[in-house]
Amino acid sequence: MSSSPPAVKETFAAKPPSVARAVLRSPEGLTGVILGAILLVIIVFGPMFAPYPPDQIGAGLPLQLPSSEHLMGTDQLGRDVFSRWLNGGRSVILAPLASVAIALVLGGFFGLLAAYKGGAIDEVVTRIFDVFIILPPLVLVLVLIAGFGSTTPVLIITVALVFAPRMGRVIRGAAQGVVTSDYVASAQARGERTGAILFREILPNIAAPTIADTALRITYAIIFIATLNFLGLGLQPPASDWGLMVAEYRGFIAVQPWATIWPAVGIAALSVSFNLVADSISGHITKTGSHKS
Repeated sequence: MSSSPPAVKETFAAKPPSVARAVLRSPEGLTGVILGAILLVIIVFGPMFAPYPPDQIGAGLPLQLPSSEHLMGTDQLGRDVFSRWLNGGRSVILAPLASVAIALVLGGFFGLLAAYKGGAIDEVVTRIFDVFIILPPLVLVLVLIAGFGSTTPVLIITVALVFAPRMGRVIRGAAQGVVTSDYVASAQARGERTGAILFREILPNIAAPTIADTALRITYAIIFIATLNFLGLGLQPPASDWGLMVAEYRGFIAVQPWATIWPAVGIAALSVSFNLVADSISGHITKTGSHKS
């Protein structure tokens, strides 16, 4: 009887931690979560505390340096940079999250279906993924924006089409390792439908690599959409998007550098936070050697 408790302890000790617990236990994961949480609080609640409307011209003298009245100074039109910065983060995070979510649904479904069905379906889906992957992303963006305009919905759908085949490839590769498992065969023997097998049996067992890839794609999407806004292919002035602010104020960086630096810092910090979380999830997968969360 004395040997029973140690055996129980060893059983629990051998069980790998969940993805969420592993992220919070790792230094880079915890740093990414804290940094991301701070930025999300600023993005969500920041506009409520903006001292001026983001598009108010003449809130101060043009190109003022930071002061007690204007914490980040003013731009060339006298608009308060701090107010614009507090309002400019929503488009930076909402558009990437929406585009990656759409890409995950599209790419994930067809990736799972291709891995499960195999044969001709796998061949057709894979070839379609390959066609979209070999297209230069910027060319695809330019074609769709030229045809449908540079509105936010068009930008979200365009970025989703860029990421969907790439995410589908990753999910297909992960699913191929579990489609031959006993629990999938048992579900087939019970007569479960294809959708139930895909989302109840296969998807939960590839959750860890899927989450890691999704977090990484959000990082890419933040940088990609910010770049499109910087190039003038996304939101247009007087929108207070961080990428657009960097583009507008870069010509005055020698006079008022903070107007350019703070939006760039916001984009970089948001990207780093998601990247740290993705790295910690990838490290968890490598250590456990398992696709189960």
